[in-house]
Formats: sequence, C-alpha cells, structure tokens
Amino acid sequence: MLRRAAIPRKLTGADHEEPYLTADPEYRMYERQTEASMTVPVWMLLGFATWTALLLLFTVGIYRWGRILSGRVSIRNFPADAAGGEEWYRRATRAHANCIENLPVFGAIVFGLYVGNVTGRLVDALATAVLIARIFQSLVHVGFVHTNTVASVRFAFFFAQFVCFLWLIGMIVVTHAGTA
Repeated sequence: MLRRAAIPRKLTGADHEEPYLTADPEYRMYERQTEASMTVPVWMLLGFATWTALLLLFTVGIYRWGRILSGRVSIRNFPADAAGGEEWYRRATRAHANCIENLPVFGAIVFGLYVGNVTGRLVDALATAVLIARIFQSLVHVGFVHTNTVASVRFAFFFAQFVCFLWLIGMIVVTHAGTA
C-alpha cells in the first residue's frame, strides 16, 4: 500500500548555519521536483549535443552550402547514401555520424544518473571526460589524414569514452542494485 509522505519544511539560513540534509528518499524526490538542477552530466550531455551540431554546421554544412550557394552544384547533388566529396569532407561526415551514434548512448546514461540521483565528483569527472574525449576524437578525425597513428589516437579517445560509459553504467547499477 502506498502512503503519502509528509514533506519536511525546508529550513532557511535564519534557522541554521548548515543546509538541511536528510537521507529520506521521499524528501530527496521532493527536492528534485521542486528545484530543477543542471547537474554536470546534464551539462556535458548538452555540450555533446552542441558539439554534434557545431561539427555538422562548420564542416559538412559549410562544404555543402558553400558549393550550393556559389552555384557550383545543385542541392540534389548530396544524396544521403553517396560517399562523395573531398577526403576531409568524408572524414567530417563520418565524425559527425560517430557523434550521432554515441549521443543517445550518453543520453541514456545521463538520464539514468539523473533519475537515479547518482552524483559525485567521480560522476562529474567521468561525464566531463566523455565530452573532452569526444571533442578530441572528432578533431583528430576531421583534422588529420587517416594513417595508423591517427587511427590509433582516434581510437584512444573513443576507448576513453567507452570506459567512462561503462564506469558510469556500473555506478548506476551498483547504486541501485536490489532496489527494483
């Protein structure tokens, strides 16, 4: 049977010197519902989405619209399934696709962190590392001709993201094991 919990009154600075803290999960849910907060992982997810859009705009977008607006090609010359264009453009298209492929994965993890109220410095550091590694992976992908060394550096940045993903997922699972 469900019971309605009494929501404790929040104390103000005049009532005490330290913030009112409680381990009561019902109060924590009340706090979450009344005080919308942008956690570091949520900011990093927003940064990831912004990076994905900027990468599209300043690589693929400039390449395509520059050619279209200058009259060199028509808009129909860029079918979605064609792999044409200069080498850096093809790399930029693939880098953007990599962002699109990983954005929902990171979004699901951040959602799990937020809903599960999994927070802390390590969570913040791992989420930040995901965004930093993503940006560097994209920059290496677009900025350098594909060689074994470049592919290895790019993979290192991808692997760093993957490790952070697994670590964050593990933190969610460990925090909430047995609560379902």
